[in-house]
Amino acid sequence: AVIRKTRVTCKCHGVSGSCSLITCWQQLASFREVGDHLKDKYDGATEVKINRRGKLQVKNHQFNMPTAEDLVYLEESPDYCIRNRTTGSLGTYGRECNRTAPGTDGCNLMCCGRGYNTHKAVFKERCG
Repeated sequence: AVIRKTRVTCKCHGVSGSCSLITCWQQLASFREVGDHLKDKYDGATEVKINRRGKLQVKNHQFNMPTAEDLVYLEESPDYCIRNRTTGSLGTYGRECNRTAPGTDGCNLMCCGRGYNTHKAVFKERCG
C-alpha cells in the first residue's frame, strides 16, 4: 500500500526559476492517505475458504474472484463492542463517550447501537 501510493515529485533549480536543472524523487503519501487506502481495501475484503485441494476459493459464489490487489480473509473479525478475554478486547460497555463527536470517541460508534445515557453535572468551586 505504501509503495502503491508513492508519487514522483519534482523541483526546478536555476537562476530566476529558469529550471535549468530539475530534481525528481519518489515521495511517500501521507499516513492518512495510506490508512484510508487500506481501510477501503479492508471494507471491500472477500471471505474465502480452503477447498479440498488446498486452494482458496470464494466462500459466497455471488461475489467475484478477488484480484491480486484485493484483501481476503478466512475468519470474521471479532466484535470489539463485546468484552472478549480470548482476543483481549475490553469491549465498550461503560466507557465514557463524546455525544457530539463523529469519530471513534463518539457515542454512536462506541456504543455499538446499544444506546447511551447522558448525565449533566453542576460543580461549584471557590475561586477566591
